[in-house]
Amino acid sequence: MVKGLYTAWTGMVNEMHRMDVTTNNLANADTNGYKKEGATAESFASKLAVKIKDSSEPGWRTKSLGDVTMGVKIGETYTNYEAGNLKVTDNKYDFAIDGDGFFAVSFTDKQGNTSVKYTRDGAFTIGSDGFLRTKDGDYILNQNGALNTDPAANNYVQIDPNQDFSVNEDGFVYQNGQVVAQIGMVNFEDYNFLSKYGENMYDLVDGGQVVASDAAMLQGSIEGSNVKIVDEMVTMITIARAYEANQKMIQTFDGMLDKAVNQVGKA
Repeated sequence: MVKGLYTAWTGMVNEMHRMDVTTNNLANADTNGYKKEGATAESFASKLAVKIKDSSEPGWRTKSLGDVTMGVKIGETYTNYEAGNLKVTDNKYDFAIDGDGFFAVSFTDKQGNTSVKYTRDGAFTIGSDGFLRTKDGDYILNQNGALNTDPAANNYVQIDPNQDFSVNEDGFVYQNGQVVAQIGMVNFEDYNFLSKYGENMYDLVDGGQVVASDAAMLQGSIEGSNVKIVDEMVTMITIARAYEANQKMIQTFDGMLDKAVNQVGKA
């Protein structure tokens, strides 16, 4: 009976984790380039329960009591890299990637450490100095910096802010008919080496390999989140019902224990 309490409790903990992941997806339904996450579950390994050192039986010995399953445990949290819907904005500083690929960003944290981060959020801005930046002020890297994971200043994308410009599908920036820069766009050999940083940025962990992307860059468009609100709401309802089922199991076991202690024990 006590094992049943533990099994129900582990089920509730797992559903709480799934709910956290789902609500985070819903909270970022309007975040540019956000990739939704999912949660998996796995069972604990079955254990063999045995009776040891039981002096209540003459000539005691180790005695098998049977297999014990301890319920469910939290498994892997994974990222769905499916592309989100493309939205046409007609803003010349907005860019979307049509295909597999990421923009490379020279990111500086609060401690002043600079590293390369990757994102699908192409909502950029430009300052009076002509450097292309993210909404948070981090510099966009050119193709050389992106491929070589070099966040140095000489790899920033810089154009003349006082002149009009256009960007082709390969990321080349044109001003007055001349190529003045190339916005970096790369892909990865294996997405399992990507680690989420914040809501829509990624780190490449040790062992990951940067490769050239064959995707097309679209100026005047932006990629939205790949979260489907209706699907997430249905998942949330399913999680809530599973949580309630485990909760009722605990209440049932609690009632049985109460009767066993306070009624059967008095008889």
